[in-house]
Amino acid sequence: MDRIQRTQEKFTGLFGGNPTVNEGSDPEFMRILQRFIFGEVCYVGSLDNGMRELITITVLAVNQTLPQLKAHVGACLNVGLTPVEIRETIYQCAPFIGFPKTLNAISTMNEVFNEKGIALPLESCETVTEDNRYDRGLAIQAPIYGNEIADRYTWLPDAFSESVPKWLTELGFGDFSTRKGLDGKKRELLTVVMLAAIGGAEVQVRSHVIGAIKVGNTAEEIVCALVHAMPYMGFPKLFNALNCCKDIIESAQK
Repeated sequence: MDRIQRTQEKFTGLFGGNPTVNEGSDPEFMRILQRFIFGEVCYVGSLDNGMRELITITVLAVNQTLPQLKAHVGACLNVGLTPVEIRETIYQCAPFIGFPKTLNAISTMNEVFNEKGIALPLESCETVTEDNRYDRGLAIQAPIYGNEIADRYTWLPDAFSESVPKWLTELGFGDFSTRKGLDGKKRELLTVVMLAAIGGAEVQVRSHVIGAIKVGNTAEEIVCALVHAMPYMGFPKLFNALNCCKDIIESAQK
């Protein structure tokens, strides 16, 4: 198939319709966009349609491009992802992009669920309590990242040198990473993409690329995820992410 045929195949599978030919106010731009994303990028690399759509909605949530997020939440459902998988992908953005932006993304996601007749709230995926959220979070964090954050911020005033690392463990790892609905491998891969899309977080990108490999992602999967995110975040952020972890990716391929 040529890329026009691939675009038709992929677009129909994701959205149930036909790509742009001459329709709309900007058909030339839409043809460029659709043929590049759906006729080229979507066919390079090992990740399946489901993982690619989770990557896409992650970047769209980071960017707060909510009309496109709405379309791709629908595409997630069309390729067989469950509402819980979609919700967990959006929920876990909160420690990285903040609660207000995550709430915007949740609202957009829920619009789609309501339109599809999916009853809300969805089933609970909580696995921690007030008493064990720190210990459960640390059990995930420590084998992958050790005491890196606590050691790095000992210079903060006393209350903060204790609270900031503790909050990261309790919130980022305890409240979110322990949840059901997505496994640790997918969560780490999506975190890499999320940090790349934020921009300026290359230290964290590098750290989480190491973490993603430790929990079972291959170098090819990491590169594929970043490349798939590129049409939604731009080439500069892709190159920044690849450049900051070049040695890690090269080493993982040996």
